[in-house]
Amino acid sequence: MSNLDKSLSRRVFAGSSLVALAGLALGRNALAAEIEATPAQTMGPFYPVSRLAEEDADLTQLKGHANRALGEVIEVTGRVLDRRGNPMKGAVIELWQANAAGRYMHAKDTSTQPLDPNFQGFAKLRAGSDGGYRITTVKPAAYASPIGTRPAHIHFDVQGGNIRLVTQMYFPGDDELQRADRIFAGMGTAAPGAIAKLKGGNRYVWDIILDDV
Repeated sequence: MSNLDKSLSRRVFAGSSLVALAGLALGRNALAAEIEATPAQTMGPFYPVSRLAEEDADLTQLKGHANRALGEVIEVTGRVLDRRGNPMKGAVIELWQANAAGRYMHAKDTSTQPLDPNFQGFAKLRAGSDGGYRITTVKPAAYASPIGTRPAHIHFDVQGGNIRLVTQMYFPGDDELQRADRIFAGMGTAAPGAIAKLKGGNRYVWDIILDDV
């Protein structure tokens, strides 16, 4: 092989390597962009400053109480993931919500709807090794607020590694109230990422994607 041929071969190899590296980088960026981060939302005025002694994943039953919380009992499951789909093992999840009548267990909630003495209203848990979480609760009602009627939702405060996300999960089939809601509308095209999926009966699935890229 002549010196010229060798020089051309080296150039072709180097060019191919650069193309391959660029392709790998683009592939990584494309993969990272495949999962859209769950949109951040306001914490709202009713984050529980005082709580019941229990904060386990079943919000419908309290120790020593003979009755279960009123309303439609539902299960919400999902995974906490990063933008590449990797599980956020051990992520800390706090969640709180209104009861089935649309009232929060909070001193600033001046609603005339009744409190439910059998409803926990708040939970704190850790995601499993696969990023998974599971809660049993009641479906919250929509309620009147200073910014209009808010659609049914559950508040989440999620911390995985050094990333924190405060957001809200909404329910499918609530389109009219969601369209009219200032907070929901404020998410723009990212809003669908805040709606859980109904997986038959009373089971909802909602993955939480933390924006780590």
